[in-house]
Amino acid sequence: MVTRLLRSRKGAFGVVVLLLLIIMAVFAKQISPYDPYILDVRHKLQEPSIAHLFGTDELGRDILSRVIFGSGISLEIGLFAVSLAALIGVTTGLIAGYMGGIVDSVIMRVWDTILAFPGIFLAIGMVSILGPGPSVAIFAVALTSMPTFARLTRSIAISTKEMEFVTAERALGVSDFEIIFRTILPNCLTPVIVNIAIAAPSAILMEASLSYLGLGSQPPEPSWGNMLQTAQVYISRAPTYGIFPGVALTLVVLGMNFFADGLQDALDPRRTRTQRGK
Repeated sequence: MVTRLLRSRKGAFGVVVLLLLIIMAVFAKQISPYDPYILDVRHKLQEPSIAHLFGTDELGRDILSRVIFGSGISLEIGLFAVSLAALIGVTTGLIAGYMGGIVDSVIMRVWDTILAFPGIFLAIGMVSILGPGPSVAIFAVALTSMPTFARLTRSIAISTKEMEFVTAERALGVSDFEIIFRTILPNCLTPVIVNIAIAAPSAILMEASLSYLGLGSQPPEPSWGNMLQTAQVYISRAPTYGIFPGVALTLVVLGMNFFADGLQDALDPRRTRTQRGK
């Protein structure tokens, strides 16, 4: 699988971007040339130079250091939000698909209701009610992804529960809990993993959008979103201020989308052969 993933140009690019993101997030203190929170108003809004490769912001803080530390916030939000979405979405999807009837109807109507709202508006509404902050942003971003995981696993559970080996387990007296999580769940892992890779860049982008609107990570946290929001005020005095966090966000979202596409090809070789045949 790894060989097939790296053989794809998109997959290889995505892997490189993902590794760089992880390295920056984990080793931010060692890599950053400056403390991202230290103020130096004597050198505010400086252009890129040898001392400050990306320049400085309105309070004299090093933009490169803040971009590097911002990768940790993006990775943390994306990881926790998608993990929470997968945990709840997959669990409810499995139960709905296997149990059917009223249980299926109630669970899926809840997810259909959430899915009816545009994700960013739903997240903005939640954060506005509960208050801004990283933990609220994580839950808000996760909530927008849960219906997708639930619908995906439900469809697999519905088809799998009719197979002979599941019928045999029922005849042997195996409990519904064991059938759902020991037999049906493994059949869902491959598409769920791919969906996690697809949902992660969307979660990072949504967190940046919330931070840009002042509803996500709050200053002085070096989030790419709130850096972009602040940079627009000083665009005439420091036009490069917003370029670097914007480029970082673009590369991460683009790279992770490429990684998801390459992972899907690697896990399903038939898809690759079909595309080549076209």
